[in-house]
Amino acid sequence: MKGPYVSVVIPTWNEEGNIGRVLPAIDRVLKGYSYEVIVVDRHSKDRTVSIAKKMGARVLYDDIGKGSALMRGLMAARGELLISMDADLSNEPRELKLLIAGIETGYDICMGSRFIIGGGSDDMPEIRRFGNKVFILLVNLIFGSNYTDLCYGYRSFKRGALQRLGLREKGFGIETEINIKAIKRGLRVLEVPSMEKKRGYGIGKLNTFRDGYVILRTIFRNIA
Repeated sequence: MKGPYVSVVIPTWNEEGNIGRVLPAIDRVLKGYSYEVIVVDRHSKDRTVSIAKKMGARVLYDDIGKGSALMRGLMAARGELLISMDADLSNEPRELKLLIAGIETGYDICMGSRFIIGGGSDDMPEIRRFGNKVFILLVNLIFGSNYTDLCYGYRSFKRGALQRLGLREKGFGIETEINIKAIKRGLRVLEVPSMEKKRGYGIGKLNTFRDGYVILRTIFRNIA
């Protein structure tokens, strides 16, 4: 039996107020595609898993960190085209077709960017915006890239490209590692505009200073 064409991987942790809105929105956008949704859950204490299963998602578990959860889902995915997406309603499901088109055009990785024309963010305090700009500049200077965004998880991958990256980050540094290794491996990368919305329900897991340190560590760990 032929597998799905698109696999959407969504890490979750206590997202019962959001997952029930994200999944139907994905279905509306991808109705014409053969697709699957994989939820990788951190053993949520609420109804995230039961809601996801009821709506047809395949559920896996990972307690280590965002990077580990994302890789668990992506490696288990059966699609030829893989997409990573957040569960908190910050990613616009209608942009899925843009991410799909980027891969179909011939790119290995297609990354949403909040900092090019057509993109933006409703959920970025000035200190995070400043930190993003510093890290983007640092990566571009060190690795000779031309990125406009770095720490945004709305992305698509050609299956073979993901296997070439050899990702190791278990936590929040996963997006930065993807950007760096894509350049080092000579992969074809496209940035497309993406509009980041405010989180729907619940409290975000991001910690500006802790996660900023993780990003910086990831950058210098991958220089060699």
